[in-house]
Amino acid sequence: MDHGKFGILVGGGPAPGINGVIAAATIEAINNGYEVVGLLEGFRWITQGDTTHTMPLTRDAVRGIHARGGSLLKTARVNPGADPSLVTNAVRALKELGITRLVCIGGDDTSFGAEKIAEAAAGTISVASVPKTIDNDLPLPGSTPTFGFETARATGAHEVEALIEDARSTGRWYIAVAMGRTSGSLALGICSAAYAALAIIPEEFEHPTVELIASTIVGSILKRKLHNHDDGVAIVAEGLVEKFDEAEVAKFQTAPRDSFGHVRLADIPIGTVVRDAVQKRLKELGLSVTFILKDIGYELRSAPPVPFDIEYTRALGSGAVRYLLEGGSGALITIQENRVEPLSLHDLLDPKTGRIRIRRVDTHSDVYQTARRFMTRLERKDLESPALEELAGIAGMEPAAFAREFASVVEHTAPLATMSPI
Repeated sequence: MDHGKFGILVGGGPAPGINGVIAAATIEAINNGYEVVGLLEGFRWITQGDTTHTMPLTRDAVRGIHARGGSLLKTARVNPGADPSLVTNAVRALKELGITRLVCIGGDDTSFGAEKIAEAAAGTISVASVPKTIDNDLPLPGSTPTFGFETARATGAHEVEALIEDARSTGRWYIAVAMGRTSGSLALGICSAAYAALAIIPEEFEHPTVELIASTIVGSILKRKLHNHDDGVAIVAEGLVEKFDEAEVAKFQTAPRDSFGHVRLADIPIGTVVRDAVQKRLKELGLSVTFILKDIGYELRSAPPVPFDIEYTRALGSGAVRYLLEGGSGALITIQENRVEPLSLHDLLDPKTGRIRIRRVDTHSDVYQTARRFMTRLERKDLESPALEELAGIAGMEPAAFAREFASVVEHTAPLATMSPI
């Protein structure tokens, strides 16, 4: 056994289960005779060459934390890959701390930073990355979720179920904006689990616009009215903003960017803009609907993990340490077929961007198509008789005019597949 130490850090936003990884990695390393150092606030301090913001991780320090949300080591959005000098500082600080093996817990940007450190360390520091994000957008094999996603979905679904009951009781609509930078996985998962009226996600559109999103929601409102329901919850994925062209982005206020260069989506009022566009369309139709806006996101990130994520993160944390002890480095730790499987971080890079590839919702999958079938939204058959005449009557329009008005909803949205026998 060498005399190096294990280091553990957390980067990016919080996700349920972080503490489970910290606890499992710490105990696995201690069981193998190693000291463990917790690096506070992710890459923030070591990229400055600062070695003072650390804490010793012992059995007592991590006792019972697996069931808690948040991060014992805190977290920060600092990107070492943005500047070679930051990587150099980080490698030097890790060596000063005696750390020869590093477990990085984070999403695509943290994994990218981990890959750069492993590369610069040239074998003197081994690095393993544990994928974490409630967005579920890292390229794990098959349908394997990122840890934290199942807890976030369950917590979000519980919240939306309460909104559905409130909407039913008061005869109003909610527009709920769900987190998810590039993937609509969380918005879709919450909608499906809670049986919300509809979810609108970026993968459904080639070129989304505020007006197209508004028309989709108005179509849902009219269709629910046809079935004697004046209430509902529409879930809008915040990542739609990422697919807007410059003309659409100009409709929003200027928003600051984080250290990774991302626009802070929470600072862009997509819910307000969409609500106002929906109300404008309804007013033109002579209809009055009360809307309440609800952001769903921050309360999901530090929720106590559900049993799935507790068990999942224990396997990931333990697996990351065992991978490093076996001489591995530069990999993303995954669980496949109940076995720990490392994936090369380098192989996960997108050759066009140089960053970790993003996994998006497959709108052709049975998971998406089933979720879509249980939503209330205009489909192609609704612009044909007899549904067309009924919906046009609700809107106070001639059928032909209604078909023209809402044609974009079905023409510019991912199609609902024809049902085939199983």
